[in-house]
This record gives sequence, structure tokens and C-alpha cells, in this order.
Amino acid sequence: MTIDELNEKECRDVLARTSLGRLGCSRENQPYIIPIYFAYDANYLYVLSTLGQKIEWMRENPKVCVQVDEVTSNSNWVSVIANGTFHELPEPQYASERAHARKLLQARHHWWLNAMAERRTKSEDLAVEPLFFRIQIESISGLRGTPERSD
Repeated sequence: MTIDELNEKECRDVLARTSLGRLGCSRENQPYIIPIYFAYDANYLYVLSTLGQKIEWMRENPKVCVQVDEVTSNSNWVSVIANGTFHELPEPQYASERAHARKLLQARHHWWLNAMAERRTKSEDLAVEPLFFRIQIESISGLRGTPERSD
């Protein structure tokens, strides 16, 4: 297998065509990683969530990363890491940005599933408040694994 670096455009193309990633955040030198559904647009990743550990941690330390993979086989894959900053999108001051995020996310299959279903299993209150946030991408990198050619 050969491993090569992706250029910035290739990394952004991966973000544009994927919707499931892993969000990494930290608090008091303790890392936390959780799967998220997201939508990519320009220099942002948009996410629907509910209040919980990751939101509390990101409010305290907004420096985060998101890692995504596309795996065809053990020797044919791409992996991208986007480092950035968490920005919560509360109502009413971010109403237009929330509407934009909702529109982008609605184009994705099961965009709401992780956030709402997980929270509803832990609460008897079915009126769980959705929380939108974005991650402003500050740096991006990626790798591609390809099988070696046998001539």
C-alpha cells in the first residue's frame, strides 16, 4: 500500500461528500470523541445536537477537530482531519444561519438521528431542544491509501 497526502481541494471534496465523522474535543486535558452527522459548506461544518457533554466541553474549550474516513478496503481509503473552532448558533441572533444549517443538513440521510434519538432515550421529555453549531475550519489535512500495483 502507498500512502499519499491529499491537497486542500481533495480534503474539502471528501468533507463535501461525507456526512458522518468523529468530533474530538477536550476539557482539563481529557479528550472526548463522539460520532456526529454534519454538512459541509464553504469553510464550515454544520451540526445539529442537543445539550450534553460535548456541548458543555466545547463551550469551555472551543478548539475542536473532526475526522472523517472513506474506506473501500484495508489498502484503499482516505482520511481527513479538519481542525477548527466551535461556534454555537443560538436563536434569535443566528436565525438565518440556523435555517441555512437546517437546509444543508436536511439533504443528508438521518441528519438528526444521533442528536435527537440518543437524547430521547435518556429523557422522558420528548420535547428535547435542538442545538445547532458550526465549526469554522482553520486547517485541514488528509491522507490516501492506495494498493500497490503489481506489474
